[in-house]
Amino acid sequence: MIVHLVDGTYELFRHFYGQRRFNKGKDKPLGAVVGVLQSVLEMVEQGERHVGVATDHVVESFRNGLWPGYKTSASIEPALFAQFHPLEDALAAMGIAVWPMVELEADDALASAARIAAADKAVDKVCI
Repeated sequence: MIVHLVDGTYELFRHFYGQRRFNKGKDKPLGAVVGVLQSVLEMVEQGERHVGVATDHVVESFRNGLWPGYKTSASIEPALFAQFHPLEDALAAMGIAVWPMVELEADDALASAARIAAADKAVDKVCI
């Protein structure tokens, strides 16, 4: 079995700013969500059955207390930030495992999931 782990935050940013090249700044309300869902749906249509998506449910984490100037949600455009929760809800409705991270970050969830999956003898490969 192959386990696919997706950084939903990265994908949301990628689709949001990728579309900006073509929409001339007229963002569709859930345009990035649609892009991420299409990508995940393609995986499922190609037969992938073990897919998990981690998101930064909130951008701030314990790391903000450790390092001054660590990333925050302050610089995220409202049109993009508004798409995090709908993405998580839509993925869950599709039956995809979703890990909305609050105290940790999406990267932490992906690393943990990869370690757990790699320890399972039924898993042949972990793709991040």
